[in-house]
Amino acid sequence: MRDAAIMPLHLQDVSLHLDGRAVLDRITLDLGPVGCTMVMGPNGAGKSQLFRILHGLREPDAGRIDWNGSATKDARWRQAMVFQKPVLLRRSVAANVDFVLHARRSDRTRVSALLDLVGLADKAGQPARQLSGGEQQCLALARALATDPEVLFLDEPTASLSPASVRAIETIVRGALDRGTRVIFITHDAGQARRLADDVVFLHQGRVAAHGPADTFFSNPPAGVVRKYLAGDILN
Repeated sequence: MRDAAIMPLHLQDVSLHLDGRAVLDRITLDLGPVGCTMVMGPNGAGKSQLFRILHGLREPDAGRIDWNGSATKDARWRQAMVFQKPVLLRRSVAANVDFVLHARRSDRTRVSALLDLVGLADKAGQPARQLSGGEQQCLALARALATDPEVLFLDEPTASLSPASVRAIETIVRGALDRGTRVIFITHDAGQARRLADDVVFLHQGRVAAHGPADTFFSNPPAGVVRKYLAGDILN
């Protein structure tokens, strides 16, 4: 019997201090079991640190995180995370994916299918570090998807990439969503958020300044800091 899903997610008064500063300040948030949540906000708002806490890479100083009745340490093995700058093994493209499948004791014959999924089937034998920036990020996504995650965290995966690479990665993300993967995605790109988001969480100075459906967020943004950010008056 399959274990119960790890979503929905509930955070209650989650805080984190670094160098004496409140990076996250009493974050309370509920995320449902399906769709794509875009996390937005200016640099220093606490977005990446929130992801690290949710993925079990850092412990909060205070507060409670409830993954549908499970602790983060138990939920972590049913998540995957892709960072802005992927770290690839000094091996071939195919070997990078095979390493993950082997480590997870998964079906290693899936390598070709996973590479095909991200558009890298014709580069399977190439050294991974010779790929372009966009291709490296696609490979990082293939490795993440190799774990069959229930939740996929994406921390600015398209930052500084070409428009073609952005389109390719967004296509991969849409495919993951169609297969039922829950996606939580940091972006500074309002256009990207409009294209992909079901809901938007906006962080400012370590707090949740707004959270709601994407269509409402963009068509009638909350007054104050959110409107200033979307108008470009608060820079990244």
